[in-house]
Amino acid sequence: MRLILIFGVDIISENPKRFAVVSWFNGRLERKGEFTLYRLIRFIQAKRPDIVAIDSVTELGGDLRKFLRSLPPETKLVQVTGRPGEQRGLQSLAKEHGIRTADRFDPYEEAKLSALLASKGVGYEVLAFEDEVIVKVTRGRSHGKGGWSQDRYRKRVHNLVRDKVREIEEGLRRADIPFDFETEERDYGLARGEFRVYASREELAGLIRPMRGGDVEVRIQPVERAELGFAPLRGEEAVRERRSIIVGIDPGITVGIAAIDLNGRIIALHSQRNMPVGEVFRFVSEIGHPVIVATDVSSAPGFVEKIARSFKANLFVPRESLRIEEKNELLRSLGITVDDDHQRDALAAAYKAYLRLKPKLEHIDSRLREAGLTKKADEVKALVIGGYNLGEAMQRVTKRERPKVEEKEGEQVREAPDLGPYLRRIRELEKRIEMLENENRELREIIKEQRKTIGRLERRIADYDDEVRRKVLRERELEAKVKRIEVLEKQLKDAKAVIERLGRDLVQVKRMNVVEIRGSAVPLKVMEVLSWRELERMEREVGLRKGDVLFVVNPAGAGRAIAEELVEKEIRALITEKPLPQSVATVLREAHVPFFTSEELDVKRVDEFAVVERETLEGAIEELLEKWAKEDEEREAERLLQLVDEYRLERKKELLRKAEAEMEKRRRR
Repeated sequence: MRLILIFGVDIISENPKRFAVVSWFNGRLERKGEFTLYRLIRFIQAKRPDIVAIDSVTELGGDLRKFLRSLPPETKLVQVTGRPGEQRGLQSLAKEHGIRTADRFDPYEEAKLSALLASKGVGYEVLAFEDEVIVKVTRGRSHGKGGWSQDRYRKRVHNLVRDKVREIEEGLRRADIPFDFETEERDYGLARGEFRVYASREELAGLIRPMRGGDVEVRIQPVERAELGFAPLRGEEAVRERRSIIVGIDPGITVGIAAIDLNGRIIALHSQRNMPVGEVFRFVSEIGHPVIVATDVSSAPGFVEKIARSFKANLFVPRESLRIEEKNELLRSLGITVDDDHQRDALAAAYKAYLRLKPKLEHIDSRLREAGLTKKADEVKALVIGGYNLGEAMQRVTKRERPKVEEKEGEQVREAPDLGPYLRRIRELEKRIEMLENENRELREIIKEQRKTIGRLERRIADYDDEVRRKVLRERELEAKVKRIEVLEKQLKDAKAVIERLGRDLVQVKRMNVVEIRGSAVPLKVMEVLSWRELERMEREVGLRKGDVLFVVNPAGAGRAIAEELVEKEIRALITEKPLPQSVATVLREAHVPFFTSEELDVKRVDEFAVVERETLEGAIEELLEKWAKEDEEREAERLLQLVDEYRLERKKELLRKAEAEMEKRRRR
């Protein structure tokens, strides 16, 4: 196909970047002027040329990736001087292709040469993207906060996302394009859908359209190559003869690849994370040409289908997905170890395909030995696997081996062909074309009438959809009311639970008051742990007054702050089931607030209610305070004795200094 519009580009200045642009349109050259990088991108997006030709992509510098991303899908960036490392001068290329050259330092002249060379099919296309595309389907707007209308709107959007995902999935299946996809379910719909489509952007043109700004967004993101590729513009590269192989692939986040030859020998094992389909294609191409691409699951993933299609290879799918035990048994029979499960799965798939073909391949070997064609065994096997019968494959191979001299001699004795039948056939085809054109016009009229009928039916369907939508809205309103009733019933249940708990608290307070009035025992206010939250709860529910006695089940983790708070509340005593932390005990000791363990006072506790005998408590408090008073007196006496000793020592030192000074004065006299 002949290209219509080509832009030749050459750099004028580096800072700021400015470019000279010349257009080639059906043999006519036109100078377009001088552009900044931003204006050049806008100009290309507006005109959408088939090729943007440049002598070296290094002129774009750090903006190369940005420039490639901004190109329209149908526009190619071509480096006319060749691939990196093999580049030739622009002037010498022009002379080789019969193009006149002028001032080599004129940017417009350089841009013109680039355009003319590209028009002759010279150069390499710069490949920035893999033959993979990520399609993301998400909601377009935020749902907002709260409210029944917001819930209905959210469900509607999730249903729209689900419908759009189904539409894209059906379109890809109809177009027979392999893909993998993930979804996130929400509200009986979908919150998100993501497709990994194994096709180029050009293949998806018109099939999937981006959508933004509405309730549903569809974004199409091509997968960038890790390194730029360069492909001949004409696509005419000599293909070197490669050995035929069987390739097993395990797709996923980590891709596993295994390759074996047609004799069952393992050639390569490899695994890599986040390996795109283009990189897999290049890796396999370096090993050989696959005649079979195999998978270990009974339904072939889209990733594997894409690889098989790219190589035009047969796809091997087992009747049932291979079990782990079966894969391990295959590896044991081969006597090989692998680095990970992905390599194991890929090797098992490839070897399973080989075992399926092994009887046929062995039969081919025996026939080739009889015919003396063992050197061409791989080529014959590849042809048989590709669909030829054995006789045809052997005939094609032997025909290619005939000396060229024989072919030339055969050509010399060949008679001139009779053109009469061909001319008659041409006349028949011309009549056939005329008849088909008439039939085509009639069919166009029928299509026009059918479109009118379809329009009428679509209007009737739209009216029916409105009626169905009203019914759905009524059902949704009823569903919302049912859910509202469920919420209110739950709130009522919670309120009853609160009332029941408050009733228990009231009974507990009354029991504590009765015991306190009788005076035979002292009621204890119980805390499960010694924490600020528990202290606030107790003050809120039963209150905390001066002179109260607290009972703490587990004081572990308490600190000085909460101990100082209890001192300020002027509690009378603290009883614990487990020992107090040292920091809390120190604060209470300094404030002369008695503290005991439950074993020391024989505390009686039932659920959240605890008491201690008044006489026992009073005796323990009095005994502990007397003990602390004696300890304080002893510490005070020790402190006074220490002060006297220190004074005596200082006085002795002072008298010694005076005596030494007096003796010094006498010696001087």
